[in-house]
Amino acid sequence: MSDRFAVPPDVMARQVGEETVILDLASGTYFGLDPVGAHMWQAMVEGKTLAQVCERMLAMYDVSHSDIERDVLALGQSLLDRKLIALL
Repeated sequence: MSDRFAVPPDVMARQVGEETVILDLASGTYFGLDPVGAHMWQAMVEGKTLAQVCERMLAMYDVSHSDIERDVLALGQSLLDRKLIALL
């Protein structure tokens, strides 16, 4: 939960309404995030640790700590697997 992330230079993200669209320029692949995922992404790219991302999400949403932790870890792993973020 102490991991921090950076966005690789070949990845771009734009907010479209309440959602975020991420483009991997190297592969031409798009990845979309719903509003909850978009808030997680924003905290991650601001350099927050996963624990800090969880705390931010807990302040925004009425959800259990275990549920938000599971979701933050799942999104982080999914973004890492797609090379849309990198560990610092």
